[in-house]
Amino acid sequence: QASTISSMKRKFYLNDMHKPGDVVLGGLFEVHYTSVFPKLSFTSEPNQLSWFRHAMTMAFAIDEINKNPNLLPNVTLGYSLYDNCATLVIGFSAALLLASGQEEQFLLQEECLGTPPVLGIVGDSFSTFSIATSDVLGLFNLPIVSYYATCSCLSDRQRFPSFFRTIPSDAFQVRAMIKILKRFGWTWAGLLVSDDDYGLHVSQTFQSDLAQSGGGCLAYSEILPWGENPAELKRIVEIMKRSTARVVIVFAHQIHMIQLMEEVVRENVTGLQWIASEAWSAAAVLQTPRFMPYLSGTLGIAIRRGEILGLRDFLLRIHFLINTFQVMQFWEYTFDCRFAPPPAGWVEAGGEVCTGQEDLESLGTEFLDVSDLRPEYNIYKAVYALAYALDDMLQCEPGRGPFSGHSCATLQILKPWQLIHYLEKVNFTTSFGDQVSFDENGDALPIYDVMNWLWLPDGRTKVHSVGLVKKLASKGEELTLDEEKIFWNFDSKQSPLSVCSESCPPGTRMARKKGQPFCCFDCVPCSEGKFSNDTDSMECTSCPEDFWSNVQRDHCIPKKTEFLSYHEPLGICLTTTSLLGTFICAVVLGIFTYHRSTPMVRANNSELSFLLLLSLKSCFLCSLLFIGRPSLWTCQLRHAAFGISFVLCVSCILVKTIVVLAVFKASKPGGGASLKWFGAVQQRGTVLVLTSIQAAICTAWIVSASPAPHKNTQYHNDKIVYECVVGSTVGFAVLLSYVGFLAILSFLLAFLARNLPDNFNEAKLITFSMLIFCAVWVAFVPAYVNSPGKYSDAVEVFAILASSFGLLLALFGPKCYIILLRPERNTKKAIMGRSITKT
Repeated sequence: QASTISSMKRKFYLNDMHKPGDVVLGGLFEVHYTSVFPKLSFTSEPNQLSWFRHAMTMAFAIDEINKNPNLLPNVTLGYSLYDNCATLVIGFSAALLLASGQEEQFLLQEECLGTPPVLGIVGDSFSTFSIATSDVLGLFNLPIVSYYATCSCLSDRQRFPSFFRTIPSDAFQVRAMIKILKRFGWTWAGLLVSDDDYGLHVSQTFQSDLAQSGGGCLAYSEILPWGENPAELKRIVEIMKRSTARVVIVFAHQIHMIQLMEEVVRENVTGLQWIASEAWSAAAVLQTPRFMPYLSGTLGIAIRRGEILGLRDFLLRIHFLINTFQVMQFWEYTFDCRFAPPPAGWVEAGGEVCTGQEDLESLGTEFLDVSDLRPEYNIYKAVYALAYALDDMLQCEPGRGPFSGHSCATLQILKPWQLIHYLEKVNFTTSFGDQVSFDENGDALPIYDVMNWLWLPDGRTKVHSVGLVKKLASKGEELTLDEEKIFWNFDSKQSPLSVCSESCPPGTRMARKKGQPFCCFDCVPCSEGKFSNDTDSMECTSCPEDFWSNVQRDHCIPKKTEFLSYHEPLGICLTTTSLLGTFICAVVLGIFTYHRSTPMVRANNSELSFLLLLSLKSCFLCSLLFIGRPSLWTCQLRHAAFGISFVLCVSCILVKTIVVLAVFKASKPGGGASLKWFGAVQQRGTVLVLTSIQAAICTAWIVSASPAPHKNTQYHNDKIVYECVVGSTVGFAVLLSYVGFLAILSFLLAFLARNLPDNFNEAKLITFSMLIFCAVWVAFVPAYVNSPGKYSDAVEVFAILASSFGLLLALFGPKCYIILLRPERNTKKAIMGRSITKT
């Protein structure tokens, strides 16, 4: 029998079925196949019964159309169906035979002889076969509508202008697969493809789309060999065993999967999640007790399931077609009988003689199971697409047609290229409720079912739908999954984890491992001041200016603020010291006021002493402006108050020193005129003028470059230091220089008058006080410059308080001691006598 079929192939006596009609449609189906896998050769038997059902589905669709009065009325469709035997040369020869059987012109007359024109072909089932036939038949503009060829390369309209299909392109299937990977977080997967146009194009598309989507990486990508190649299969399975990828995606044919699974079983490779392409996602030949321990739980993309009402009844009436070669073969195979005499060229089979009246339904064969029609549904839609296109073409009104001169095609003169025009615009809805139309590439509206393989406790297998993936009008894909229905073949009964590297938690970023795909990475903690609040962040984000990252680096928190506060120990100490100094000044002022008529108070100009005490009090109080959160008014006022208060204080001391010198000079013969030019009015005027100069300096400074509050982040990255910037360094330097100038002048004058008689002399006290004052402020400058943040304010406050206490204690300490503790010395005679005793 096998040799007879081979002989028929060589002579191109192809297995075929014909039915005459006004218009004939061709069909190419895989009913037998001669395999390059010797152990899987089925040349003497029909391939799985479902394949034979494919051809019968086309016969049924044409029969149903012929009975429909609303579709192609008064036109009878016929068919010429050929078996491609799963071999390119046979399928290609059959396609050429269909094309070359056309007549230039067909006249619908009873006496007309010849074969009616084949206006369209339904087929082929393989992408490689469809590419070959479309390359040639496209030159004749003969429309081909495939029901199973998915290669995305067939969407090239320039190369395949007459190719259409009712199955989605692999490009859509690839995107659907990627959506499933993303849904379950599988970023690390292996890819196995068949060594043909179907597999090789999928491999390119999958890797490209996966890289663009950023949804994952391929741990490996291998090509499954054709034919017997155990060494190559063993190598591939070893790669699968060593890989950390738990997900394996396979775009291959059933015959590839059978050999691959034989090796998987031999090596006992478990713990894998298989993802099936439409080519084997519903393959019953793989659902065996030998393979199911490994393949149960498989997720697959399957052709959209449909219902074809009346198909089962038609299949039960197949005995009416027993005069055809294919049906006779099927009948003999199914009932294990033989027809007598056997067909020409057919080796006589054993068993009983076939009557043709055997009861097909009593066998309960898979052939009659129409509950899960998938490729058959695509065939059904392909036949109807050609029929609707032909119906639209024949309904054209003369003078309003789409062809040259607004002409229409007629039944008497039909050209295949005319049908293409209407096929591109076809749009109808099946009885199952699915819309059928073709896009600009000849592809149908993409829709797939998502299948899941179950291995039931009783040993039975079940493949059930768990979701749907379809293309939306917005060009995107929508994946709908009922995850509760999915069976996972793992001990956890949960979706497996398939990643090259564990997800990076918030607070870290991904750092790609050198020489490896981007899915393989290390998790590096974010640096200070940066954060990431998502898993698998590529980069850490810098916190806003006033914020800093927390310890976990997963969000930002407000930066700690730092300034010389009233609530911290340093601020409390300085505030207490300032208030203490103010209180002491008030006490001294009270003592001096109470004892204002005593010689000790009246000596050396009591008015200046009172003014000096008030200025010292201001110095103590102005230090409080340096404590607390800086604001514009405190920044402007602190240095102005400090500068003016100290100039007032030093001016009083300077004038007191000058008075000492003037009094001493007036006590000498002929020196009385000196006091005339430096009386009380002149003393007040001098103090006022010297203080006004400082006030003018402060005013010019504030107007030109005002001190202002500033958030400083230079000292500490995680803190905001609130400080007052001086605005103008020159203004600040002039203010300090002027104070320093008056202080040095007072010191020099007091130093010169230090040996004058005591009764005229405060020079020693002034000299000592100015020495303290100058020492404090000389030390202040480098300490202030080198103190960060709030400590610069603390240094300035300390300098103010130290110099103020120095002046207060040096100038008024001895006098208060005499007034309070040695009142006997607070007399004019005692004061005058001190100089006499020394002389």
